[in-house]
Amino acid sequence: MNLRRRSLLLFAAVLVLGLSPLMAASVTYTVNGTLGPVLSGSDPLGANGQSGTVTAVASTSLVPKVSGSTATYTLPAGAVTLVIGGTTYPTTGTTTMAITESASAANKMVFTTKVTVSGINGTIVATIALAKGSFTTAVLKHPTAFKPTSQTLKAATKAGGPGSQVKYTVPLLGTTVLGIAGNATS
Repeated sequence: MNLRRRSLLLFAAVLVLGLSPLMAASVTYTVNGTLGPVLSGSDPLGANGQSGTVTAVASTSLVPKVSGSTATYTLPAGAVTLVIGGTTYPTTGTTTMAITESASAANKMVFTTKVTVSGINGTIVATIALAKGSFTTAVLKHPTAFKPTSQTLKAATKAGGPGSQVKYTVPLLGTTVLGIAGNATS
């Protein structure tokens, strides 16, 4: 093998090894549904009855903080997209994703993020209730897909109760909690 070919192979190997961490695998969680009913608050943004989508991309190389059966991950800025009624609300900063794994009770994913609404910073907390056993204990080590990978979501009927719900808080406008029914995929 001539020197030029060896140099090219060495360059290619260094390039691939150098880019490997940047090409880490990821899991995409998507929730699509309809917001409502209003469970508490006055819904000043008029989200009740609107479509809602949360998309989160989590690198499988993330390491969580673990407490019992809950793994809490910090997703980087830009990893979460939030759309309500066709309007995209940009997240501002990191997002916390807490996943609670259980073989005997509903599994939960809770996304907490900051958004900008008409130039005012607000907070959104989306609690997604999945079937029991959706995650395995592997999620306590790194993000994993849930199974089955497509699940129907039932809206909560009480703020803080069982089911899926979205809470938003905007200064001066207060806090509103809405159910969300639809589906979740990973």
